[in-house]
Amino acid sequence: MNNQLLLHVEHGGERLDAYLAARLEDLSRARVQQLLKAGEVQVNSRVEKPGYRVEEGDLITVHLPPPVEPVHVQPENIPLDIVYQDADLLVINKPAGLVVHPAAGNWSGTLVNALLYHVKDLSGIGGELRPGIVHRLDKETSGLMLVAKNDVAHRALAGMIEQRTVTRQYIALAWGVLSQDAFTVDAPLGRHPVERQRMAVIAENTPHTRRHAVTHFTVRERMPHATAVTARLETGRTHQIRVHLHYIGHPVVGDPLYGQRTAKRWLELLAPAVRAALAELPGQALHAYHLAFTHPRTGQPLVFETPPPDYFLRAWEALRER
Repeated sequence: MNNQLLLHVEHGGERLDAYLAARLEDLSRARVQQLLKAGEVQVNSRVEKPGYRVEEGDLITVHLPPPVEPVHVQPENIPLDIVYQDADLLVINKPAGLVVHPAAGNWSGTLVNALLYHVKDLSGIGGELRPGIVHRLDKETSGLMLVAKNDVAHRALAGMIEQRTVTRQYIALAWGVLSQDAFTVDAPLGRHPVERQRMAVIAENTPHTRRHAVTHFTVRERMPHATAVTARLETGRTHQIRVHLHYIGHPVVGDPLYGQRTAKRWLELLAPAVRAALAELPGQALHAYHLAFTHPRTGQPLVFETPPPDYFLRAWEALRER
């Protein structure tokens, strides 16, 4: 059962997040923000935003989830493809199959375990489970990732992503033939109301939490039963590209979570050799190939590109066959 704290406001005027951070000395500011975001803080039995100004007489209820056993992440000698490194940051070419940070069911064998072995000066902002992690890629998505080596760089890079000044582009193979050469999907995302491991486009007239999500797509190549596209993220929500392509009826080839019925229909049209090539895919055919940003300390523009893995290219080549 959750622990519950009651706070009676004697003097109003402060922001709710600042009020809590000052009075709950055992909790970090980041933890306070997490509790607010999760709806674990109520003012007079109502969930309020962090910027709410507390008033004299307010009753604040804070629900604290039960503590979990501390987890100590161990360094592991997992090979890393480090594309770039300096005193402030790294750019990693993450392989498919590598989980970014430890969590239930994946306490070892993650990118964080590898980073702790190969890099001795990671930013601590993400805490023990996510040191230096500025943004993430899904387990089976390959490609370029930013990692911060100090807190100043971490805050600056996270701010650039928030302000949408970091350019992140992906190559995806999508089922079906897309008719438009370039188009944008602007559809808010949230947790699927029934299948909690999935994300979904959330309509306005529902009670479910939704977050603004925009992806810009450009067709690279049309094939008999699939289309190669470039996807540029304007926002960076969980599973964003995968859900947006599924939403328009063209899910990512090999995606184990979205569009399985669509995939089955297209697979039945393919020759055995093409299906064999697609079977090599470890998951969705999605690769983060382009990363561009301004160095947080020097101000130098940095641009990195990396081609998709060989299995991705073999699947692409196979899909060209009729």
